[in-house]
Amino acid sequence: MNTHVDKNAQVQPVRVIGCGAIAREILAVCEANGLDHIDLACLPAQWHLYPDRIAPGVKTAIEEARKGGFERIYVAYADCGTGGMLDKVCEEEGVERIAGPHCYSFYAGNDAFAEWDDDIDAFFLTDFLARQFESFIIEPLGLKKHPELRDMYFGNYRKLIYLSQKDDPELREKAQKAAETLGLEYEYRFTGYGDLTSSLVSA
Repeated sequence: MNTHVDKNAQVQPVRVIGCGAIAREILAVCEANGLDHIDLACLPAQWHLYPDRIAPGVKTAIEEARKGGFERIYVAYADCGTGGMLDKVCEEEGVERIAGPHCYSFYAGNDAFAEWDDDIDAFFLTDFLARQFESFIIEPLGLKKHPELRDMYFGNYRKLIYLSQKDDPELREKAQKAAETLGLEYEYRFTGYGDLTSSLVSA
């Protein structure tokens, strides 16, 4: 797919309502593809820990975007644990979202991810989670104070797969240390931005 966008073309502004955990990646895709018409508004990355907040938060953000004069709105969230509630909001509001159950899937490419049959016992990290491993995984689960709980949480996992958006040696090292901390095998897979690129270009 040709993802080049003519910067001289008159393109209607698009408000993209995105998860804060993929903000860097959205901005990188926009810069690489000349998507100057995209106006990004991010919701808290911490909502990954409270998925019940995502759908109502997106609804509010859509309403605010319309009050701000945006006619075109796109939601840069997968389902992300909302159990279909985000799709209900998008349907009611007449907006589209990026396809997929979660960011691991659309980074890998939804079609490709669906074929990874050997990864049912895998715990996934993205660049964001590799960078924020302590604050998004260790601390919320109380593992710093109670490391003995590790096997209770992760005993059914066999490996940690780091799905990398940007090949960064420092993040690779962090991901490998995360796997060691959780007592899991480590596997590295470079995905780039996957379906995020084509979705934003289409938006």
